[in-house]
Amino acid sequence: MSIDIGIIGLANSGRTTIFNALTKGKADSGSPTSHIGIARVPEPRLNTLVDMLHPKRVVPAEVRYIDIDAPVKSLAEEKAPSDQLLGQISNVDVLINVVRAFTDESIPHPEGSLDVKRDIAAMNLELAFYDLALLERRLKRIEDSLKGAKPPERQVLLREQELLARIKDNLEKDIPVRELSLTKDEAKAITGYQFLTAKPLLILVNIGEEQLPQSASLEAELNSQFSRPKCRLIAVCSKLEMELGQLENSAAEELRADFGVSESGLDHIIKVSYELLGLISFFTTASGEVKAWSIRNGTEAIKAAGKIHSDMERGFIRAEVISYNDFMKCGSLGEARKRGLLRLEGKNYIVQDGDVVTFLFNV
Repeated sequence: MSIDIGIIGLANSGRTTIFNALTKGKADSGSPTSHIGIARVPEPRLNTLVDMLHPKRVVPAEVRYIDIDAPVKSLAEEKAPSDQLLGQISNVDVLINVVRAFTDESIPHPEGSLDVKRDIAAMNLELAFYDLALLERRLKRIEDSLKGAKPPERQVLLREQELLARIKDNLEKDIPVRELSLTKDEAKAITGYQFLTAKPLLILVNIGEEQLPQSASLEAELNSQFSRPKCRLIAVCSKLEMELGQLENSAAEELRADFGVSESGLDHIIKVSYELLGLISFFTTASGEVKAWSIRNGTEAIKAAGKIHSDMERGFIRAEVISYNDFMKCGSLGEARKRGLLRLEGKNYIVQDGDVVTFLFNV
């Protein structure tokens, strides 16, 4: 599946610096347009498979990042900046809210002072404001449509009205859509609205280099207050990560060690984004290529095949599957067959994280 992650944040939060660090880009923070960039998903298991199999081509999974350069609240107004911008923010799979915690006297905070909790609450309000504006407009249209609706259509409209009124009532109580207990039918019914508070949210606290030693304790403190279902918080130094992105791997690791940072902040962002979306990875090794694929946890084999090509799903016969750990023990599919570790699975098999899969199909 294609994964789009939207980056939002209050003015001077370091949003575009985070975008540049993630995509190794050079976007101008003063530009009035949004920026789009691609990043590879870090996957150590893919690297190990490559070292073992020496394929002609390696294809990692990718994430597309969109730096949304507009206040969220303004997007909900009738005179929104552009349909393109609305489409970008509405269709992302995850939102990253960049919140400023670093000190820099040359970059004034729009509120005149640093206050992470205040800024998190402010953006949560903007997201809720956006959704409430959508709800109010739709409820008005439903009310108008009910006046001349025939009985069958009227029942559909009344059910939608009841659901949207319930969502609106909860939003007004500061309960985002992602935290509501919706049935499968209700969740499906509101998919087209693309409510922003329904999307998984990663709150990224942008710290300064001098704050790195306290990053873990800061994360723990803030997560205790703001972590919710489908909402996580991490602390990252965007300035350092952007500098590291310009270095060779060995030099970057050495500098990271100097700052006492054990894991790449960028890798951590993607990892948490995957967790919020409930994504896993599986691998294919056919035709001299090793590829990583991202799917939602719980995906059946036939749907995983369709991610590669629609013909595979249409003509699905079976899947040859081996776990990553078993593949490491065997070293090849041929050896796995000899040891009886290569399994044949049907279309309803639930693909597991790390599975190495060959799909057999006929069209």
